[in-house]
Amino acid sequence: MAEQQDTSVSPVRVAVAQFEPRVGVENLKANALAVETRLRAAADSGAGLIVLPELATTGYVFETREEAFAHAEAVPDGPTVQSFVRLAAERDVYIVGCVVEQDGQRLFDTAVLVGPEGYIGRYRKTHLWNTEKLWFTPGDEGFSVFDTRIGRIGLLVCWDIWFPETARIVAQMGADIICIPTGWVWTPPPLYDASGVCMAAYLTMTAAHANNVFIATADRIGQERGAGFMGNSLIAGTNGWPIGRIAGPEEDTILYADVDLTAARTAPIWNQLNDLHRDRRTDLYDQMLGYRGGSPLPR
Repeated sequence: MAEQQDTSVSPVRVAVAQFEPRVGVENLKANALAVETRLRAAADSGAGLIVLPELATTGYVFETREEAFAHAEAVPDGPTVQSFVRLAAERDVYIVGCVVEQDGQRLFDTAVLVGPEGYIGRYRKTHLWNTEKLWFTPGDEGFSVFDTRIGRIGLLVCWDIWFPETARIVAQMGADIICIPTGWVWTPPPLYDASGVCMAAYLTMTAAHANNVFIATADRIGQERGAGFMGNSLIAGTNGWPIGRIAGPEEDTILYADVDLTAARTAPIWNQLNDLHRDRRTDLYDQMLGYRGGSPLPR
């Protein structure tokens, strides 16, 4: 029997790293080493796109603004982003990380994308959770989708996924995959359903399903200063279902999925008469839900 030819035009192994960083300037070196170890492990396993948890090199639960500033750095010139740049060039990978960004007297919860060619771009978290509002300024640069040689990569951060407009807009801007560093904290119970899956994971799957887009979420685990974290990192396919499995609530692990990223540009035709994107009633709302910070790209 003849071997079936691989017709993928943008094949890539996506990896999401789930582990437990620790807050405190005394832990910055250990966190950086933990991140580098996981980036190298993922690259060794063939990953071409690696997503890290929210604030993976700093920890999350700050107690004062002064402490938040002590963990902050410039983007893209700070040490964390530059370490991503060096490793991405060395291993020929794309990395999505998340740092406390300092811009003058303002702090942002910022996702960054780097690749073999260097720093590509950033996204400043739009929706701030709980005490984040005491340290961070809400994102002021809107949404972005970055064209790379493996496909179009969009960025969100954590709490953003509760707002369906965010994934919709980034998908309409042409994203093939949305990468989401997360720090999903414990919410009012029940934390998980009977299968051990939290609501945030279902919201991620729903966003992927409703927008016909890959979504890679990397969460953290453990407890920090009274806050517990959910785990449940996953990589959702364009149909919404996880590719492979959802990480457990307490697993220190890396999940992988082999995908053809530009498959997201094929509109999901459900039956003879229904097409997810063509069925949108843009006569009642505009194509970008009122967003003026970018233009829709064909998918």
